[in-house]
Amino acid sequence: MFIHLRLHTEFSVVDGTNRIDDVVAAAVADGQPALAITDLSNLFGAIKFYKQARAKGTKPIIGVEIFLEGLGGDTTALSRMVLLVQNKQGYLNLSELLARGYTQNIVRNQAVIKLAWLQELNEGLIALSGAQAGPVGQALVQGDEARAREVALQLAGVFPHRFYLELQRAGRVDDEAHVIAAVQLAARIHLPVVATHPVQFTTPDDFEAHEARVCIADGEILGNAKRVRKFTREQYFKSSTEMEALFADVPSAIANTLEIAKRCSLTLVLGKPQLPEFPTPLVNGQRMTPDEYFRYASHEGLKERMAHLFPDAAEREKQMPQYLERLEFELTTILKMGFPGYFLIVGDFINWAKNNGCPVGPGRGSGAGSLVAYALKITDLDPIRYKLLFERFLNPERVSMPDFDIDFCQTNRNLVIDYVKAKYGKDAVSQIATFGTMAARGVVRDVGRVLDMSYTFCDGISKLIPNKPGTNVTLQLPPTDGKKSDKYVYASEAEPILAEREAKEEDVKTLLELARKLEGMTRNIGMHAGGVLIAPGKLTDFCPLYQQPGSESAVSQYDKDDVEAIGLVKFDFLGLATLTILEIAREFIIKRHPGQESFAYENLPLDDAKVYKLFSDGKTEAVFQFESTGMQRMLKDAKPSRLEDLIALNALYRPGPMDLIPSFVARKHGREEIEYPHPLVAEMLSETYGIMVYQEQVMQTAQILGGYSLGGADMLRRAMGKKKAEEMAEHRAIFRAGAAKNDISEAKADEVFDLMEKFAGYGFNKSHAAAYSLLAYHTGWIKVHYTAEFFCANMTVEMDDTDKLKVLFEDAEKMGLSFEPPNINRGRHRFEPISNKEIRYGLGAIKGTGQQAIDAIVAAREGKGPTGEAGPFTSLFDFARRVDRSRLNKRCVDALIKAGAFDTLQLNRASLSASIDRAFDFAAASAANANQHGLFDMGGEDDHGSSTQEPDLVEAMPWGIKERLTYEKTAVGFYLSGHLFDEVTLEVRRFAKRPIEELIDTREPQLLAGIVTDFRVINGQRGKLALFKLDDKSAMIDARAEEELIAANKHLFKDDELIIVMGKVRDDRFSGGKQLTITQVWDLEQARCRFGKYLRVAVNAAANAAGNGGTPDVKKLLHEFPAKREQTEQGELVRGLAVRFAVQLGVDQEIAGCKGAEFDLHLDDTARFYPSDAALAGWRAQANQGKAVIAYE
Repeated sequence: MFIHLRLHTEFSVVDGTNRIDDVVAAAVADGQPALAITDLSNLFGAIKFYKQARAKGTKPIIGVEIFLEGLGGDTTALSRMVLLVQNKQGYLNLSELLARGYTQNIVRNQAVIKLAWLQELNEGLIALSGAQAGPVGQALVQGDEARAREVALQLAGVFPHRFYLELQRAGRVDDEAHVIAAVQLAARIHLPVVATHPVQFTTPDDFEAHEARVCIADGEILGNAKRVRKFTREQYFKSSTEMEALFADVPSAIANTLEIAKRCSLTLVLGKPQLPEFPTPLVNGQRMTPDEYFRYASHEGLKERMAHLFPDAAEREKQMPQYLERLEFELTTILKMGFPGYFLIVGDFINWAKNNGCPVGPGRGSGAGSLVAYALKITDLDPIRYKLLFERFLNPERVSMPDFDIDFCQTNRNLVIDYVKAKYGKDAVSQIATFGTMAARGVVRDVGRVLDMSYTFCDGISKLIPNKPGTNVTLQLPPTDGKKSDKYVYASEAEPILAEREAKEEDVKTLLELARKLEGMTRNIGMHAGGVLIAPGKLTDFCPLYQQPGSESAVSQYDKDDVEAIGLVKFDFLGLATLTILEIAREFIIKRHPGQESFAYENLPLDDAKVYKLFSDGKTEAVFQFESTGMQRMLKDAKPSRLEDLIALNALYRPGPMDLIPSFVARKHGREEIEYPHPLVAEMLSETYGIMVYQEQVMQTAQILGGYSLGGADMLRRAMGKKKAEEMAEHRAIFRAGAAKNDISEAKADEVFDLMEKFAGYGFNKSHAAAYSLLAYHTGWIKVHYTAEFFCANMTVEMDDTDKLKVLFEDAEKMGLSFEPPNINRGRHRFEPISNKEIRYGLGAIKGTGQQAIDAIVAAREGKGPTGEAGPFTSLFDFARRVDRSRLNKRCVDALIKAGAFDTLQLNRASLSASIDRAFDFAAASAANANQHGLFDMGGEDDHGSSTQEPDLVEAMPWGIKERLTYEKTAVGFYLSGHLFDEVTLEVRRFAKRPIEELIDTREPQLLAGIVTDFRVINGQRGKLALFKLDDKSAMIDARAEEELIAANKHLFKDDELIIVMGKVRDDRFSGGKQLTITQVWDLEQARCRFGKYLRVAVNAAANAAGNGGTPDVKKLLHEFPAKREQTEQGELVRGLAVRFAVQLGVDQEIAGCKGAEFDLHLDDTARFYPSDAALAGWRAQANQGKAVIAYE
């Protein structure tokens, strides 16, 4: 019997393609009673492996292949060994060793274990020598038997009776020589040998996929002849029979695999929560137990909350009994389950955050349904007022760990984590690892690269793979037996072109076959966005730690599921930008508005008609949860008038429940009769007009009609979500029996049960919807009452995202606000309100600046710069001299110039930009002179600054409108001081008369003009499709063009180009706006040919008669700017404009008896020219008074 003691799974990351499920199945199929996992320097997959092996009846052996230093003559030389866990102490020691390696000794991006650590922490561990890669094997392969003997005896001393010399025959050149030398050494020094096989992949067919994975990690090309090949085709999961045959000459090596497996007996306790002890404060000089303090703090907190909810004492007295009853029920449940410590810990760090400048959300998830949480100020929403259920959060009939997801202000979230580390000990707190996987699109690109296929080819294939948000797309082929998983969308089915190309093209087939083998494998290690572990003691008593090279934050080596399995409690510290926005707005309100010094969101009235008017008008851009176009359209229909409406609409606006929105709206406004499943639930369902919107309503229906307890109803809701037939049949019978007691017939009971089952599938968590709708109301309230502060806060938070900044800028203008342009003499890093109607543009929003640079500019204005001078800057040279140039580079100054921040000093941006080097040189010379004066002058009044006269700016032609705005867009992200369309508006409106904002509803093609923005090309169902926005300053419209049109007009379809188009406009059901499908496209010159009648050129006949060149040189102009001729299927197409002279006779000249007359002279059709800007300039130069105008009508 042979047992594999060496195994690299996908969690080795740099190599190994064994998936845990597959390799455990292979061991079971071969009848191996045990199996070891020994990933490279980590236990990432250990818990998954432990659980899977136990589930399949195989004994799991946990181990690691480590890098070791400190052995032999060269103490810095690295070698590799395997450590196997014998028992709990061994597991703890291995966890500590790995944690030390990652946090204290990273060598060449690897966690390296020191020999001294092994000498300290070897108990409970069996060591295998590492074959040729190990310290003994390296010496043997080099023929240094003395060193091999010395190292082997040293390790045998560290691991008494627990050290084995490892033998391998994996098809490598030096295998046999090493086996012979190791066996001889073992015999001489009486050490046991053990046969291992370095398993890297599961079957022989997986070798190519494994090599591809190694190349992905190493950045190598698979076919590179010079590539170091570390692995052989033999390193698959071999059967016991194969291994016994391989080592038939060393039977003890096989027998020892079984012996080692017997010696390794680790049992992990899974699923038992391990909470840290909460240090209770003194109350009246007494220290209470956590349980006593929990009850005390909850009652005290409720008193404070009640005083806020019901300022009138009589009303408070009247309401108190129902609140106390609910509080006592929750307290009893929580104490019985043993979770008071959890609530106290969460309440402690949340209240610390609130008191230390880190805003916290009102709640998230089902936790908002707890009155205890509300009393302890964990949540900020009264669960009784909004009919939220505690049982949805913590079910008395099903003991499970409570889980508060907490939203913190994004900026200060780390301060709260630091507080937790300080309180519970740095060694007890960490964040959680996440494993990035090779998703469908990514793996195609990765594999294509290692196969040395072109980027364009791989990118084209990857873009054929559907990428719809919220769907799980797989490259795997659909099962031939028809048993498809409803968890996946099969790419080859969803995109027929992909399947067709795979069938026809050998390269595509090769790429996809290899990609399928690697899809879903672990590719990298990251950190969970918000998960924080707090352990009752050292974290390494539960799991090993991992630390990215260069990082200072250790994370658990287990992901969130595995840390929970080993009993560690996860706290979610999530960052929410909305809280940061509200906090910045609050600061501005307090600063700018007298009497608002104690402004707080919890004091806002929740019945403000103006706020609900904002929601009803759909003006919710940048309002939390309600900003999307679809949401805005829904709000206009629904016209919410109370917070309950916002809660319901928030819950309904998601796939599935969306179908109920029209009915909800119609019932709210009396256009549809409100029907209830049964009169007994009418009151409960009245707030949502008889429609089951929330999971809580499903639970309450089960309670009211079916006689369930709310805990039992929560179990029913979960069962409905799982859709298990046997379980549902049991619950249906229970529901019928309960309904019968309420005189409800079986048929009616079944009807209601079916309805509940439907809504349980997509009903939403009311507690979460309520908490987030409250936050939405707060943002809406600020937008209505403190509009300038609202936009300043939003734009400050979004200043790195120019797309969002542009949307906010446009929305602010719609709300009646104006912006002071960027200005180095007034602006600061963030956006700031100047008045209720004007905002100062934040300099930090200019690309290429940054907080440090802007702070240096502000410091210089305030007299805190290198020269100590205060006041506004007077020139570019004054600016360069006074600002700390170590914190601001030339690129930053150039960006400020292009954004217009220097316009108040000099309007010629081109000249300023060209003078940056001169300004920096001047500043350096001024500083040097100031130092010289400091040594020699006597400090006279006029000494300062007199040493260097400011030079002149470099002369440069001012940028034209297009150039200026294009540069401005690169700096700001959009046009701030004008619009590219401004330059052509007058001419374009003579033929494309209708602005985008005045589009009419017609099926006929419409002629439009505008600037292309946000241009991108996607793979559509019928080839490539261009998607972009057409912007004519009046409005923007989503536009699209087919592949044929794009290919013929590549020079036009790009950002910032003016195009004139013919197209059909239709409603876009997805965005709720309009969409333009383009059928024809022209640039301005082509449009002049297409829509212009002729060029009317003014000619002064009198000047001509006098020989003063009154007539343009037609021949020369036609030669320089000839009409363009193209051959088409219909024959020759001439693109050109006819010419007419508008002749003005002198007073002494006459034609047909008319003196001083005006007449038009039509030149014949051969006198056509191509109307480029240069051609028009040429005609104007020779026309009378420069009058040469295209006639469009």
